[in-house]
Amino acid sequence: MHERSSVGELVKSLKAELDRYSPGEKLPSSRALVERHRVSPVTVTRALAQLAAEGLVVTRPGAGAFRAEPRGAAPAVGDTSWQELALSADTATELVPRSVDASGVLVTLSAPPPGVVEFNGGYLHPALQPERALAAALARAGRRPGAWGRPPADGLPELRDWFAREIGGTVTAAEILITAGGQSAITTALRALAPPGTPVLVESPTYPGMLAVARAAGLRPVPVPTDADGIRPDLLEAAFRATGARVVVCQPLFQNPTGAALSGGRRAAVVRIARAAGAFVVEDDFARRLVHEDAGPVPPTLAADDPDGVVVHVCSLTKVTSASLRVGALAARGPVLERLRAIQVVDSFFVPRPLQETALELVGSPAWKRHLRAVSQELKNRRDTMTGAVALRLPEFAVPHVPSGGYHLWLRLPDTLPEAELLPAALRAGVAVAPGRPYFCAEPPAGHIRLSFAGVAGAAEIVEGVRRLRTAVDEITR
Repeated sequence: MHERSSVGELVKSLKAELDRYSPGEKLPSSRALVERHRVSPVTVTRALAQLAAEGLVVTRPGAGAFRAEPRGAAPAVGDTSWQELALSADTATELVPRSVDASGVLVTLSAPPPGVVEFNGGYLHPALQPERALAAALARAGRRPGAWGRPPADGLPELRDWFAREIGGTVTAAEILITAGGQSAITTALRALAPPGTPVLVESPTYPGMLAVARAAGLRPVPVPTDADGIRPDLLEAAFRATGARVVVCQPLFQNPTGAALSGGRRAAVVRIARAAGAFVVEDDFARRLVHEDAGPVPPTLAADDPDGVVVHVCSLTKVTSASLRVGALAARGPVLERLRAIQVVDSFFVPRPLQETALELVGSPAWKRHLRAVSQELKNRRDTMTGAVALRLPEFAVPHVPSGGYHLWLRLPDTLPEAELLPAALRAGVAVAPGRPYFCAEPPAGHIRLSFAGVAGAAEIVEGVRRLRTAVDEITR
């Protein structure tokens, strides 16, 4: 059973027992709860913390947990209808409304109910995360002199130097800004490079989080179609001419959601076309450390081959470690670096030093390379398991590309299967999948779903999840 499932069950049981205790009365000890409910001490701690957060119990270090005093009368419900006018007052003058649709992002951030197979996740399952290495790194980081002091605004010099070496080419530590993960870096880049109301070119399909960031900044995403070799240079050049855009966002390696890698000839063409248009390429290199064991040599970053400062590079440690290790980097050269730096400082001051120190300890430890090798092997095995299961149980689904990196498959639905009906049917069958519609900034050419093989426990759960998806399809089509 997943840890969060155990926590949920224990919370439910404890709530049912609370009426036995008077306000202020002490609950059984943690040890007693462990023995009675046959769960781990960690589960008990998390369950009590959840009850405390809900105001049902009070925990006192060294004394235990006590039933909380009854809450007072609920506050009067106010009238917030005035906000509709306030929030829409400027839409008449805005070129692009800045309302934000975060549904595509929330699909990958929200944990499904207990017992549901998680094919919609965007992060590694706890079994794949380097939890011991992270814990050890955090402990060592906490003992570093000045670990809780204020870091340099650009980030720790040693961490900037490590990211510069990873990005490669002639990129130096002086051209690196440490960011709070990749999403924060993309947000900073788009705000720095494109004024509100202007177009930004994006791959079609592309990562919903980037589309949400662009729209929140008042930008107008313009789709550029992709194929098995990545974004199409001929259509990219035409899009620059037609729109006058000064930014294109590209995922050259194991693109989300298609899994495609930009082919050798197209890599140089994308940078050349952007340079001729006087535009920047935002290179979202989110999946470089999620390469599969059988991938072969991985091409260098676009930034490594860019002496003219066309490429603004984004990368992060989050995807290959933990959703909570939100440490990433922006790399840029030329005057744009100062603008990126200014926006980041105004928005967040700096990334907390303990997180930076932990990241530095992690990537400098022997466990780091062992972890990367283990993830590489396991992702390849899971990809093969999911691909085989889909071919066996869902032969009518098209798999345009089997990736050699990343953590998901992109499936095209049969024309007779409505995407909008499949998602709720899948949940009823006990499997959560990511809908394809949020990955398109214009009308999609067909229905799609994205299946992640990183957020599940292992191969057996992948096979079971695909079986449940078959059940959902049969429910719709019978």
